[in-house]
Amino acid sequence: MSVTQAERDAGPGSPAEQTSDAGAGGGLSAPPRHAGRESAFRVAVWGPPLAVLVVFVGVWLLLSYVVLDPDRRFLLPPPQKVIEKGFLTWTNLSEILLATWATAKVALTGLGIAIVAGMTFAVAMSQARWVERSLYPYAVVLQTIPILALVPLIGFWFGFNFGSRVFVCVLIAVFPIITNTLFGLKSVDRGLSDLFRLHGAGRLTRLRKLQLPSALPAIFTGLRISAGLSVIGAIVGEFFFRQGFVGIGRLLDLYRSRLLSEQLFTAIFFSALLGLAMFWLFGFIAHRVLRDWHESAR
Repeated sequence: MSVTQAERDAGPGSPAEQTSDAGAGGGLSAPPRHAGRESAFRVAVWGPPLAVLVVFVGVWLLLSYVVLDPDRRFLLPPPQKVIEKGFLTWTNLSEILLATWATAKVALTGLGIAIVAGMTFAVAMSQARWVERSLYPYAVVLQTIPILALVPLIGFWFGFNFGSRVFVCVLIAVFPIITNTLFGLKSVDRGLSDLFRLHGAGRLTRLRKLQLPSALPAIFTGLRISAGLSVIGAIVGEFFFRQGFVGIGRLLDLYRSRLLSEQLFTAIFFSALLGLAMFWLFGFIAHRVLRDWHESAR
């Protein structure tokens, strides 16, 4: 490569050479530009919920120490007392953890049955109008009946064991799966459906290659809703079915009756954590399945 006369005359301290040196070595000491963007992104993601948490704890302390008298403080114990007796006392914590695991097994079993039953009914209703007219009204009626009114009957018919609690979970969790799956299956683009028919695709081929993939966003929406409802169903069943193993619902009722506020708040926390974990699980699965082709998962 030839060097111009101006560069030779400029010498080793010329601006051109300084610029070249800065371009060669300056990148080693300069911080990456994306570091600042990552920090700002983390602050934007975690800052608002942490701020809300701080405000919530502050209001909690204010109500416990200022609004309530000392003899009524058991109604809302301060957070440090909840942590001390509920989380740092192993006897109480182990009891709550075992009950949470028992409730989780009921909720997962009921949710699994609800997924199979709900998607089966939704697929059948999407394939034949007369099936939808026959079954969908009863699904709506089942959803509108107060579950608390059915729980005693379920106990009389099926006993007060594991199966009855699972049955309550299924009753509560199945309707969102039916409605969201049916909505997704019936919302397929009409042009794509006509294209499949034009090429002679059968009913099962259209269902497998067109309707079910297109309905996945709606299906996962229903699964996330039903995941939280299954936990509610398990806890509601445990409030009434007092025989058998001890779940988080029975502990809630026990702590309430004995005015054990610290343990009660800890049990409520783990109940919410269980529902959140199940909701997050299906959100994670939806993100992994849909992230490459659907805007809702990006």
